[in-house]
Amino acid sequence: MNIILLSGGSGKRLWPLSNDIRSKQFIKIFKTESGDYESMVQRVYRQIKTVDKDATVTIATSKAQVSAIHNQLGEDVGVSVEPCRRDTFPAIALATSYLHDVMGVPSDESVVVCPVDPYVEDDYFEAIKRLGEQASKSEANLVLMGIEPTYPSEKYGYIIPSTQDDLSEVDSFKEKPDAKTAEEYIRKGALWNGGVFAYKLEYVLSKAHELIDFTDYQDLFDKYDTLEKISFDYAVVEKEPKIQVMRFSGEWKDLGTWNTLTEAMDQPTIGDVTLNDTCEGVNVVNELNVPVICMGLKDVVVSASPEGILVSDKEQSSYIKPYVDKIDQQVMFAEKSWGSFRVLDVEEESLTIKVTLNPGHGMYYHSHMRRDEIWNVISGTGIVMLDDKKREVGVGDIIEMKAGTRHTVTAVTELKMIEVQIGDEINVHDKTKYEKP
Repeated sequence: MNIILLSGGSGKRLWPLSNDIRSKQFIKIFKTESGDYESMVQRVYRQIKTVDKDATVTIATSKAQVSAIHNQLGEDVGVSVEPCRRDTFPAIALATSYLHDVMGVPSDESVVVCPVDPYVEDDYFEAIKRLGEQASKSEANLVLMGIEPTYPSEKYGYIIPSTQDDLSEVDSFKEKPDAKTAEEYIRKGALWNGGVFAYKLEYVLSKAHELIDFTDYQDLFDKYDTLEKISFDYAVVEKEPKIQVMRFSGEWKDLGTWNTLTEAMDQPTIGDVTLNDTCEGVNVVNELNVPVICMGLKDVVVSASPEGILVSDKEQSSYIKPYVDKIDQQVMFAEKSWGSFRVLDVEEESLTIKVTLNPGHGMYYHSHMRRDEIWNVISGTGIVMLDDKKREVGVGDIIEMKAGTRHTVTAVTELKMIEVQIGDEINVHDKTKYEKP
């Protein structure tokens, strides 16, 4: 089974846990059997491998999310990196070309595309497997999954099947309607369009070559920023006459807002939280190292993170995006391929960060021209390289790096450091990367 997971934008409706780097699919909010927490992307990846341990999983995403993907899923997962955002057709064309040219997937194999962040059970991925098998039969060029609607939603497009059978030809597509129109669609047997579909790899490659002048994956990647922004639905689906829809009636939730996300939480609180007996329908997610106490609240969501604090009526939380858009704030927490960092203090000419490196992982070998840095090791052991010279470090060691010094650190055990950046111009662009000697 070949699966392309579309990993979208920042998910600002889940502020303050999501930001431009840490999108909603990376928030660890679902409790596992071991008592730990996993994110949406970890949950989906685990479910795919449970259904098909040999599945080839490729995540189509932006450069900003690559580190978080490798941090949470490891280095084995495939990643098709979009150099810039160009909507779903260019993203799917690039990922399909990646599968063929980089991963060596034969052109006659089927591919399933789905979002990275649905809240589903394993039967969803069993259905996805059947979707891919149906595409392999070549009865249709596209096979869509149609979700049995549970209410007349205004958030989704609708698929009108020709029959009420589990597998049907598609009669028509309908754009996102108002609630009254959605009720009419549902009475006619309409299904939600959840953005899940399957095709033979050669079909989308052919469509990509029809609409884009390119030779192979690398050529498409190099000219990606020149491509037209266009959705896969508009470029391909709505123009394809040979199309089928497979009905899915299992659990399926789009956890795009706090209101829907809290419905999927296994327990009402995460973190250091106390609710008194008069609270009803209250959910709290606390990522800070300070306690949160809620008293007498009803149908409220509270979320506290280094990015900020949200206190909202659950229904009103769906309308948060325009308010978050007005906030211009430095990213305060991010997961990287080597570990994570959390900003502790921001001053005009200094920045203090807590850095955690996973065992065996290290930063890029790099330098900064406009700031000095100091590392203070607070736990673990590692190896520091300064201007090509290595030294072992442990608890209590202090490493100073003047502007221009090439430096990196690799964790032997889990390594935690307090990093202080000092300079009159501190920004993420002041970095030059080097090959390690």
